Order: sequence, then structure tokens, then C-alpha cells
Amino acid sequence: MREILKTYLFLYTMVMPMMKENVQDALNKQMNREFYSSYLYLSMSAYFESLALRGFAKWMAIQAKEEWEHGMKFYKHLGERGAAVKLAAIDAPPLKWDSPLKAFEETYKHEQKVTAWIGELVNLSVKEQDHATNNMLQWFVKEQVEEEVQTNTIVLQLRMIGSDGPALLMFDHGLGKRE
Repeated sequence: MREILKTYLFLYTMVMPMMKENVQDALNKQMNREFYSSYLYLSMSAYFESLALRGFAKWMAIQAKEEWEHGMKFYKHLGERGAAVKLAAIDAPPLKWDSPLKAFEETYKHEQKVTAWIGELVNLSVKEQDHATNNMLQWFVKEQVEEEVQTNTIVLQLRMIGSDGPALLMFDHGLGKRE
């Protein structure tokens, strides 16, 4: 059995070259950032629950799950490429915000940072000629455009609502329809 495993690993490395250490480290860092994003949005979900804004809370809970799945895409890619997965401690996110608008403004800024990090990873994958990683990252490039548009739209709409309580409740109801 051991000889079969050695043969398999040898053949695997012939087909799929090992990932360069700097790429591996950068992907691990981004994986952990994605897990932090999940924690951040889960914290925002709890904040919205505390305000009885169940639609906002549901929207953020779904977003938290999505970010966790993003982290798992990096986890899976690292494993498939024979790279080490390095899980790091995740910092505690903030617990509350001054308003729903402020929470979504932070969300939008956070998504802009994630977009920049993905761009850096794409540049690194091109520099290192890691075509498999570059291919995987193209999904994230497209996803980040979607994330930024979505969160910025919510920010702009919340600014229009201002302090109009009934409009905020209607908006909350709309956000609660997210699947």
C-alpha cells in the first residue's frame, strides 16, 4: 500500500508541479482573510438582530456563509495542489456600528480591500506563472465585481432612506428576501 501511495504522489507531482512557497503563503493569507470576512458579516448579522432588523440580519448571515465558502475555495485549491493549509487565528470583529448605513459602508470598504487583495494574488500568479492558481482566481475577480456592486447599491439606497423609519423597515423587508 505504501508503495502505491508513493507512486501516486510521484505521478501527481509530475502532472501538477508543486506550488511555489510565496504563492502558497499568499493564498493561505487570503484564505484566512475570507474566514475573517465571514466573522465580520456574522457579527453584523448579530448587530442587525439586536436592532430587530431581521431582513438585514438574514442578508448578512447569508453573506457570512458565502465568505466562509470563499475561504473554503482557497482551502480546497491549496489541498488539490499539494500545498500546506495554514489556518491562523481569526481576530474578533467589531460588535456594533453607529447605524445600518455605517455597517454597510464598512462592508463596502471591506469588499474594496478584498478586491485589491485578489488583484495582488492575480499579479503574483502571473509573475510566478502559476496558471492553475490564476485560473482559480478569475472566479474571485468576477465575484468581487458583484460584491462591490451589491454592497455599494445598498449603501446608496440607505443614504437615500436617511432617517426615515418606515422606509428602513420596508428596505429591511426587501433584504430579507435574499436566498
